[in-house]
Amino acid sequence: MLEYASLGWASCPGARPLAKGPRACSCDRIGCPDVGNHPISRAWQMQATTDTALLSRWWHNEPEANVVLPTGRVFDVFDVPAAAGLAALAAMDSSGTSSGPVAVNGDRVLFYVATRNTSADEDEWWSCPLDYGPSTIEDMPGLRWHCRDSFVLAPPSLLPTGRPASWLRPPDGRPLPDPLRVLDVLADVCE
Repeated sequence: MLEYASLGWASCPGARPLAKGPRACSCDRIGCPDVGNHPISRAWQMQATTDTALLSRWWHNEPEANVVLPTGRVFDVFDVPAAAGLAALAAMDSSGTSSGPVAVNGDRVLFYVATRNTSADEDEWWSCPLDYGPSTIEDMPGLRWHCRDSFVLAPPSLLPTGRPASWLRPPDGRPLPDPLRVLDVLADVCE
């Protein structure tokens, strides 16, 4: 969490899957529909912060909490099936295109890109209402786009499979890639 704060990436605690007991998720919802894949608080958008003292206190109180990163603030995330994501990463490597940070969350690969959600482009980019999940791009089956009003679980969050999310390419402080360049490669592999 503090590593993300040092990058200027806000975070907040997320629920985690439980291996034992009557419930599958650490949240208070009986029969949680999204086990270990959501913020602990419904006020997560307001709570997400880069304040290291607050982050330290949260994870001291909930050391096993997953890490939730809100999207559409500093970065957006393109989320694709693992096979497509790995193929896109290989294509980027062979063409010399910067992939930026890339994570594996179970059977999905997440590409972190610069957000275009600024007041100047407000009409061009839209929010991803959580009532419907992340936005999908109809022309590219399997591609999800996490933008404003959405979030992703970040490494080392524990996934419902019992395995942690992990970085294929960790963030290194360099500028994030242009989303349109990454989307162009993803469009080719997701067709």
